[in-house]
Amino acid sequence: MPDYDDTDRGALFRNKKKEKPTHSDYNGSINVGGVEYYLNAWMKTSKAGEKYMSLSVKAKDSAPREPSTPLGDFDKDLPF
Repeated sequence: MPDYDDTDRGALFRNKKKEKPTHSDYNGSINVGGVEYYLNAWMKTSKAGEKYMSLSVKAKDSAPREPSTPLGDFDKDLPF
């Protein structure tokens, strides 16, 4: 039996560690096209009174980007 394929699937769970109003109400993960993302959701109410979820996603492997030019090397080509 092949392993379960979770491509293009995800899940949200109630955030049991919510300490501030700005913390998400739900959190989980989602796989889109084979890339894993963190998924957060906040319960909100529209101006018309309808309840909805506001979502945010962040790639799980989103390490800080390295600058394209290392700091300190940029002035080697300056004429002065």
